[in-house]
Amino acid sequence: MKQAKITEVRTWHEQHASKRTFGQRIADGISEGMGSWSFIIIQTIIVLIWMVCNLIGFFLHWDPYPFILLNLLFSTQAAYAAPIIMMSQKRQNERDRLQAMDDYKTNFEAKQEIEELQRRLNRIEIDKLDKILAILESGNLK
Repeated sequence: MKQAKITEVRTWHEQHASKRTFGQRIADGISEGMGSWSFIIIQTIIVLIWMVCNLIGFFLHWDPYPFILLNLLFSTQAAYAAPIIMMSQKRQNERDRLQAMDDYKTNFEAKQEIEELQRRLNRIEIDKLDKILAILESGNLK
């Protein structure tokens, strides 16, 4: 006996996500992480610890006030974060465009089906009206 081959039905988003390259997955992951409250809270805690340690440390001031090293780290982070976020946004725009095209095709096909059903209903209605008129005419002639 042959077993029937079961095809896996996947949503549009699952199909699109499975086609991402390694770099695209990394960019999306970084963008999702940097765009979260967890990232902001953790970064704020690290900055506060950095500042407190440098303000109260008597011997080991690795970055004394005005925290030039911390500013350099933020600049470096921003220099990498902006292009990564832009790559992710570009991919989101492409996803949106493809999904809009897919939605358009689906809507167009549905419109065609609805129009065909409307034509069939009109034909049925006309046929019934013709039969009613024929019955009425044959009844009047007798």
